[in-house]
Amino acid sequence: MTSLLQIDNLETILHTGATPIRAVDGLTLQIQKGETFALLGESGCGKSMAALSMMRLLPDVGEIVSGSVRFGGEDLLLKSEASMRSIRGKHISMIFQEPMLSLNPVLTVAEQIGEVLRRHFNLRGVALQERILRILSQVGIPDAARRMTEYPFQFSGGMKQRVMIAMALVGEPELLIADEPTTALDVTIQAQVLELMRDLQKQKGMAILLITHDLGVVSEMADRIAVMYAGEIIEMAVREDFLLSPSHPYSQKLFAALPGRAKRDQGLAVISGNVPSLSSKFIGCRFASRCEHAWDLCRTTAPEWSTVSADHQLRCHLYNKDSGDNIQHRVELGKSDTRVVPVSQTSIDNSKLLCVTDLKIYFPIHKGLMKRVVGHVKAVDGVSLSILRGRTLALVGESGCGKTTVGKSILQLITPTAGSVCYDGLELVGLERKRLRAKRAEFQIIFQDPYSSLNPRMRIIDIIEEGMNALNTKNDIGVSKEVRQINFSNGEKVDVLLKRVGLPPETKWRYPHEFSGGQRQRIAIARTLAVNPKLLICDEPTSALDVSVQAQILNLLKELQQGLGLAYLFITHNISVVEYLADEVAVMYLGRIVEHGSVDEVLSNPKHPYTQALLSAVPVVKLESKREAIRLHGDLPSPANPPSGCHFHPRCPKATPVCSEVYPEVTEFSATHTARCYLYEQPSPS
Repeated sequence: MTSLLQIDNLETILHTGATPIRAVDGLTLQIQKGETFALLGESGCGKSMAALSMMRLLPDVGEIVSGSVRFGGEDLLLKSEASMRSIRGKHISMIFQEPMLSLNPVLTVAEQIGEVLRRHFNLRGVALQERILRILSQVGIPDAARRMTEYPFQFSGGMKQRVMIAMALVGEPELLIADEPTTALDVTIQAQVLELMRDLQKQKGMAILLITHDLGVVSEMADRIAVMYAGEIIEMAVREDFLLSPSHPYSQKLFAALPGRAKRDQGLAVISGNVPSLSSKFIGCRFASRCEHAWDLCRTTAPEWSTVSADHQLRCHLYNKDSGDNIQHRVELGKSDTRVVPVSQTSIDNSKLLCVTDLKIYFPIHKGLMKRVVGHVKAVDGVSLSILRGRTLALVGESGCGKTTVGKSILQLITPTAGSVCYDGLELVGLERKRLRAKRAEFQIIFQDPYSSLNPRMRIIDIIEEGMNALNTKNDIGVSKEVRQINFSNGEKVDVLLKRVGLPPETKWRYPHEFSGGQRQRIAIARTLAVNPKLLICDEPTSALDVSVQAQILNLLKELQQGLGLAYLFITHNISVVEYLADEVAVMYLGRIVEHGSVDEVLSNPKHPYTQALLSAVPVVKLESKREAIRLHGDLPSPANPPSGCHFHPRCPKATPVCSEVYPEVTEFSATHTARCYLYEQPSPS
């Protein structure tokens, strides 16, 4: 294959303080035409900054100090900005990590996608509209003809990510830089988008630089894989070698941190400490301070590249034949101490904490000069669920099905149209404002987008203290029983909270924009825990996190649940997290719950065709990743005009005529497992 992109010794620094931050430090790699090159690593390791350097889109404080980025034989670092504008969007496109920050809030979706087509392809009029409509349909935007005229704020997080993907793919680039392209997507749309990327790759010979923390996506998409740590690449291998034998201690830790059903009764492996500051002057191995196999040589001498096989290299003294007594270390490496955190088993009162009955949230559709109501968007249409104290209910389903709306309406952040939300015996719907405020500390939400939910003008200490001061809470989270009686200041409590979520206490003096996406999510979780809640609505709390940090957060959530009896409504599209953390699962489709049961019942024996399709689309970390995903016909219907009968029947491969007539009743398979589907015997009318 011919090299499309060749990067040699790229160094990028950020001038954000007295000491420059070496975000990218000597990056060297090449990407061939038509291949997918995956870049893995923890949040804050420099992956996104490397991509921005390639595109010449660095922030004002960024500077490329050395190296070259050759695309098609020409060094992009020597080109003028005018020349780069002709390359971006047509020859090289990028899917950015945070769609809300990358989409223009004052332009419609069609206008933003159309900008690419007008500039690079000179499309106008009907041809332009047809092209926009086609790409939006391809990435799974329901009712694309109507929604293309809407603005980014009218889309959910997953929908915004699909718009970003559409913008990047519409120009059919030679190289697609995909920075966490499927982070905010549910598994069915993720499978659809990955398939679209593969199809374009085959048709056009497009190369893909895939920046992700999802090892399942890497397993399915990548041809070659590089692991990045603290600004440099530490391991590089072809897909088969990496999945069969990850060799660097850091790579092995990433695999050990993956959640799953087999690890439900134990804590996940964690990597102690944090990624070292990139403003540091490194002497030895950059991973040495966190590696249990490090010895003196690791701390004094930077490792050179060692060869495991012809297509597998890494930077590690354990594999350097000149490093002395490394053979015994290498034997021990295979028996790596994963430092699994045991999950305590505290006795918890499992009485019912939350009971939601026939919840409905309808949003009016206004039209005309007088803004007459001509219809309703039925975001939530008759949802009933309950959560026991100290238990976790996972709510899964496609983006736009109403999961987040359910969570916000439970907290009364959105006023329900109808139904009941009973928390600890108290009806929240219609509760007077003063009494509701008094209860606020007991139920909190971790939002999906950590950047939008953190005030950019406040320091982290002020963000976390705000809730404590407003709700007058006495925070004991993370404090041992021996010291709980000490009168901590709020600042000291903030230090404890930051440590619990894996951040050094000194970061409390910084602002949100100074953190990576994963670090901001940890701050959002610390803020939520600051007021001692009993119920947490977790809206995709780990979607922005790499697997090592995800393991810390999941361990933290499980420890808090076991120790304090917290209950969770866990909204997610990550099935492996559901397997590890959840006790029960509710599957939601177009505003309604179609299947509900214990985690083992639903995931091991799914009954509803939608649940079956959802689970078949989950990427798995296996060498043979050719999964037989169930393809769903058509697009997700609009909640403004849901189909008659079973909402899923237009896309269901097993639909029968009766499915389009009347919505099915609940079929019980056990005391805890139910589904709404005509494939099973319907209950007799009473």
